[in-house]
Amino acid sequence: MSGSSRTPGEFTREEVTSTTDRSAGSAPNTRASEVALAEGSELMVNSLGEYVQAWVKRIRNGDSGVLPVLGGLIAIVIIFQVQNSLFLSAGNLVNLLVQGAVFVLLGMAEVFVLLLGEIDLSVGYVAGVGAAITAILASPFGGSWPWWIAIAAGLASTVFIGTLQGVLITRLHLPSFVVTLAGLLGWEGVMLFLIDHASPSSGGLISISNNIIYDLVNGNLNQVAGWVVMVLVVALFAVSIVLRDHHRRSNGLAAPPPSLTAMKIAVAIAAGVALLLVCDANRGVSIPLRGVPWVVLIVLGFLGMWSFLLGRTRFGRYIYAIGGNAEAARRAGINLSRIRTTAFALAGLTAGIAGIIYESRLGSISDNIDGGTLVLYAVAAAVIGGTSLFGGRGKMIHAVLGGIVIAAIYNGLGLLGVSASTEYIVTALVLLAAVTVDSMTRRGRATTSAR
Repeated sequence: MSGSSRTPGEFTREEVTSTTDRSAGSAPNTRASEVALAEGSELMVNSLGEYVQAWVKRIRNGDSGVLPVLGGLIAIVIIFQVQNSLFLSAGNLVNLLVQGAVFVLLGMAEVFVLLLGEIDLSVGYVAGVGAAITAILASPFGGSWPWWIAIAAGLASTVFIGTLQGVLITRLHLPSFVVTLAGLLGWEGVMLFLIDHASPSSGGLISISNNIIYDLVNGNLNQVAGWVVMVLVVALFAVSIVLRDHHRRSNGLAAPPPSLTAMKIAVAIAAGVALLLVCDANRGVSIPLRGVPWVVLIVLGFLGMWSFLLGRTRFGRYIYAIGGNAEAARRAGINLSRIRTTAFALAGLTAGIAGIIYESRLGSISDNIDGGTLVLYAVAAAVIGGTSLFGGRGKMIHAVLGGIVIAAIYNGLGLLGVSASTEYIVTALVLLAAVTVDSMTRRGRATTSAR
């Protein structure tokens, strides 16, 4: 757009759609055009009323956003609360957030590759490898290294694994399904080797002997510090979106109306206060237990970082461009191999974080970790939340919503004393419903574009 200053690599929605259509040699109703519209900025409207009208029109055109998963989550909460009044108790809600942390982080790892139209079936055992290395180095028989060195080594190993798999996929042009399926089997073997050979007499189990690593999940922020952190986080969020909107308007780009921005800030404040009120309630049995678990802050921290990376950087825009139309992205000068490899490396890093959280919650890491089930939950969390299996559409918040849905099902059925087989069946049905909604949404948008 002439007369406006933009950072290199920043495009308007019209430029992305136009470039995609010219490069692909197709009509304006290509999937890349749909992705650009779905993932683009807020519509240029002057009031909240106009925005609501545009939002309703998008829903009628098939772009339902996070409404299905929010509706499903509300239904799940109502059903379990009716069946067991303890479901919405403070103690159970905090326990649900802790349980869902691993699902959310693994879902975030999967979002990086799903946006490219790829998949990573190895994240469960990649998480296990990172957790095993961290636990071994922090244990007495591993040298009792400082906690930060143990964690750094574990995460470095998972980044290496993600990079290696990304190189195999991009340089050798191998299907990600095959490469990461081989990784699922191979990294399980590596994890078993590490645990069984680090301490042969431990029976395949390594306990967490470092208190800091153990407290990542089991420790809590004190009440005063919790309120201070909440105020700082909400203030940072408010400043960031206000500055973003101001920057976009000054450069002649689309931005939401100020009233909508104010509403977002109000919702963030309400959510922060509600979270603190729940966590500050006494949920102890024999001794008082209050405060926000550290793991909640960790998840929110990575949600903020990865959301910024995807939504506010050139790298993130390139990921969406590749997922929308890889050939058009290549012709536009985007280095597909580098972006894809980096995405798999970030998936490995996030999986490593999930593995450390997993072992912190259990207080140990063992050779019977079910990485196959964990990867299924990872894909389910991303897809249930709203990330498309076909690439080009999704956000990190989708993994959070999907992970909470899975944790709610897991937690609620546990309170009802339902068997594990029923848990799997219910989760499968929810996942099937999410994929059905995704497919119907794509068909609806395609039909609308063809008119």
